[in-house]
Amino acid sequence: MSDMITALEALTDCDPDHRDVAADTLGDLLRGTALDTDTARLVVGRLVGLAVSEPVRKVRESALNSISEAFNHHRLPLDLIEPLATATPTLERELLEYVLYMLGATYDPRALLLIEPFLHHPDPQVRENARLAAAEIPARRRTRSAPG
Repeated sequence: MSDMITALEALTDCDPDHRDVAADTLGDLLRGTALDTDTARLVVGRLVGLAVSEPVRKVRESALNSISEAFNHHRLPLDLIEPLATATPTLERELLEYVLYMLGATYDPRALLLIEPFLHHPDPQVRENARLAAAEIPARRRTRSAPG
């Protein structure tokens, strides 16, 4: 637990190398099964904040990679991930792929609104990742009323 607290504190370090290592360390914790869901959500929330505000690409990538690791063991709500959507205009294609994956991995139908614009992105790889993310969202079941 002290590794986690140290890493969370280092996310605000003025040295980007320290922030990068901290994000990787948190990713290692999220990749395993040591964190319960509430703790994982706390860690992911801090990493989302870093990914949205971080100016250094390698740190941003480490944060996004670490967040994606959390989906291997935890179901995370869209509300926790949604702030990443505000950063999409500033993300390179490789980083955008992380965000699209995470939006799909929430399985929340509301994520489709955030994914759909990327289905028409000029980059074919982004379009494919958007298609895959959208495919993860369960289709809403339509109920038909009986004819009266």
